[in-house]
This record gives sequence, C-alpha cells and structure tokens, in this order.
Amino acid sequence: MKTVTLALSFLFVSLVSMAQESTGTKITVTIDNVTSDQGKVLAGLHTSETFMKGPGVQNLESTIENGKVVLTFTNVAPGTYAIMAMHDANDNKRMDYEANGMPKESYGMSGNDMTMGPPNFTSAQFEVGTEDLEFTIRF
Repeated sequence: MKTVTLALSFLFVSLVSMAQESTGTKITVTIDNVTSDQGKVLAGLHTSETFMKGPGVQNLESTIENGKVVLTFTNVAPGTYAIMAMHDANDNKRMDYEANGMPKESYGMSGNDMTMGPPNFTSAQFEVGTEDLEFTIRF
C-alpha cells in the first residue's frame, strides 16, 4: 500500500509540474524584411520598467534565413508589454551607432511606430491576456 501511495504521489507531482511549465501565453513574432542573412536578430519582451533600460523580461535571438525570422516568447504572464527587435548584423550583441547618434543597424518594435526620435513604450505596448498572440514587426 505504501508503494502505491508513493507512486501516486510521484505521478501527481509530475503532472502538476508539467501543467505549470505550460502556463502563460505564447507570443509569436515574425520579421520578414531583414536586409541580409548576416548576423542575428535579437528581440526582447519588455515591461514599462525595462523598456530602453536593458534586457527585457524575456530575450531571444535567431539566425536569419532568406530575410525572415520567427521568434516565440513562451509562458508570458498577463500584463502590458512591448517588443523591441534589432538586426545585429555584426553579431556583437549590441546596437551600433553612427557618429551623429543614429542607429547603424535596423530595428523595430511592436506597434511598428517608426516616427523620428527614440522609441517609446506607449506606442509599442500591447496587452497580454490568456490568448496566444502573433505580431509582425517591420524594420
């Protein structure tokens, strides 16, 4: 009887662990206008606290095939987020700038707002609930 109870306990713990791994929302991001297959695309899922201040709450990178990248953020809790992505053409893991302060490498964000000036969270933000989301970001 102790063996059966112990086995059922392990089974229950395993099932609970597996259920916890798949909680949250999945966000799939497609970028299909990368100008070359050199380097990688880096993307970060940001809250208002992390936007333009450092790494996001989740960060991904991907190689580029035929100018296209598909990235998937998983287990995203409900809340307000923005996605920033950049083409790290020289694979140095950071944005490179011209002498005048303009970015040398392509970038984009959720909302696809490409007005002059630095990106802002408000124009890129979106709400995450219980449904999976899909975005296309343009560089």
